[in-house]
Amino acid sequence: MTETLAALADRVDNQPWAALAAELDAEGCAQTGPILTPAECAALTARWHEPIFRATIDMSRHRFGRGAYRYFADPIPEPIAELRAACYRRLLPIARTWAARLGDPAPWPDDFDDWLRICHAAGQTRPTPILLRYTEGDWNALHRDLYGELVFPLQVVIGLDRPGIDFTGGEFLLVEQRLRAQSKATATVLEQGHGLIFTTRDRPTPSSRGWSRAPVRHGVSRIRGGIRHTLGLVLHDAE
Repeated sequence: MTETLAALADRVDNQPWAALAAELDAEGCAQTGPILTPAECAALTARWHEPIFRATIDMSRHRFGRGAYRYFADPIPEPIAELRAACYRRLLPIARTWAARLGDPAPWPDDFDDWLRICHAAGQTRPTPILLRYTEGDWNALHRDLYGELVFPLQVVIGLDRPGIDFTGGEFLLVEQRLRAQSKATATVLEQGHGLIFTTRDRPTPSSRGWSRAPVRHGVSRIRGGIRHTLGLVLHDAE
């Protein structure tokens, strides 16, 4: 591993994981400290026009909201691949704990490459890291990033621009459907270079009978001005 890639992995490893795990248990999302430097964020946004993507999605065309995102093609740029693997290693214990609480299978091996091989053997062969770009008036409808039968229950989005300076609005939205109650919404301002860990599909919540399954969706509020870029790290591949 090069020095740069090792530094990225170290930044992920050095996050306050006990506190993040507790916040994920309580809220279904948790914001990390800095993972990428401002220069690294700028370098990623500058790649928007490069021929390194397998698909570009016009969100308006598909009624997903308004804005655009691009899926990275194989081979995924090494820094993004390393971030993805480092996040998987740290989130794996939480994923296994959640699966045990819900009585779900936990098919995730210790090694991220082994998990991707399992995805590929099941027909989920397309990489899912994405670069998202929103301009004034854009937004992202509530949704889940499910690309096949195999799903990792947590994912990460990293902010690449400065809220309140490069853009306004554009809060990250998480909506949880609560058992026999109205839904709960959380809005988070995603700081530049910081990661937001959040529930991919469902999460366990305490109930009178032990643990209940709370379905969760996420989206982005309307951009009021400027441009907002994010890096999305889904930890399973797509069909």
